[in-house]
Amino acid sequence: MSEPYDVLGIGIGPFNLSLAALVEPLPGLSTVFFDGRPGFSWHPGMLLEGATLQVPFLADLVTLVDPTSRWSFLSYLRERDRLFPFYFAERFHVPRTEYDDYLRWVAESLPSCRFGQRVESVSWDAEAELFVAEVCDLHTARVSVVRARNAVVGIGTEPAVPAPLRPLLGKEVFHSAEYLDRQESLRGAQDITILGSGQSGAEVLLDLLRGQREAGYRLRWLTKAPAFAPMEYSKLGLEHFTPDYTRYFRGLSEGVRDALVPAQWQLYKAIDADTIDAIHTELYERTVAGGTVPLTMSPNIEVVGASRGPDGITLECREVLQGREITVRTDRVVAATGYAARQPLCLAPLEDSIRRDVRGRFRIDADYRVALDPAVTGGLYVQNAELHTHGVGTPDLGLGAYRAAAILNALTGREAYRLPSQAAFTTFGVRVDAAPGQM
Repeated sequence: MSEPYDVLGIGIGPFNLSLAALVEPLPGLSTVFFDGRPGFSWHPGMLLEGATLQVPFLADLVTLVDPTSRWSFLSYLRERDRLFPFYFAERFHVPRTEYDDYLRWVAESLPSCRFGQRVESVSWDAEAELFVAEVCDLHTARVSVVRARNAVVGIGTEPAVPAPLRPLLGKEVFHSAEYLDRQESLRGAQDITILGSGQSGAEVLLDLLRGQREAGYRLRWLTKAPAFAPMEYSKLGLEHFTPDYTRYFRGLSEGVRDALVPAQWQLYKAIDADTIDAIHTELYERTVAGGTVPLTMSPNIEVVGASRGPDGITLECREVLQGREITVRTDRVVAATGYAARQPLCLAPLEDSIRRDVRGRFRIDADYRVALDPAVTGGLYVQNAELHTHGVGTPDLGLGAYRAAAILNALTGREAYRLPSQAAFTTFGVRVDAAPGQM
């Protein structure tokens, strides 16, 4: 057995990588992070040419908490001798491929990050007051035991596919997360349907539109959402992605929170304005002088059934507002239908100690700590699993460094990183101590 670590990280995505980067300079803390993948990658199936981050480069792993960190995006540019090209490019939103390379640079530079090793189970040793993890080396199949005082789960999300499509997944039907890997399966298709009107769906449509004249396929873009709508990107609107709003959201009742998140879909599930502009420009220019584009775009369409036959894929759909049923025949379906929190199966030995709400979700406090039986004295923290308790900023890269710093402050019991007391101009809610009629 290893000496007990202070922090055991389960999964190495951007958020646990942020934690690994921020904990590295702190004295006296021993940490280890495990991931079953052979190496770091960030949404490799959607690293489309020309695609950029939807957030500024300052939303890196560390800058919004510690701009002097050696693990900032600017430090990465210096390491790659790209500071001057970046300076001349004047780009606030960097290419997605470059951000992926930045994250990989950090992951490969930090000795605490170990790939090809999957955490199989985590239990609690009451006598030693430690978490005990069984870790499998996927190269050798050897299982080792690692002990730690605290554990942080950052295993990320997984593709969400509508139930009618799940039995059909494969060559003809696949999630947008596999888009670049499935290019060969699109060759020869005469009719392609994209489901979902978020950023991924828009990027897939734009990519297919640009190749349509040469390939000759027909396109169809369907979404259950009421519109192909732009992301809320006004400066005050973006203040929903501040610690101030997170604190306000946490103070709301559970029922109000559950109703509020779906209503805020344009804050985190819509399309950036540049992508919408690029789609419209493509359509506009191709319809000059009576030109046509073989494309159907329809909102308010829900897929309620699907089957595979000799003529391809049949989708049974319903127009949500009209209540009318329609049938769509297509050769390929790209389901850009978002992501859902991945279930941490390794926590099964702790199940009896984990406290959940009435819908079976983790109860999570303000410091991102999962509520456990009092007999478990170690801290179990989560990253990107608290949408129901912390709101729409949960999956946002801009709050990643803040959350990691808050976790470090909580588990060290001190101010390892100074966090802002106010980050928004907007006043969210009414203070509890406010006099009647005052704010």
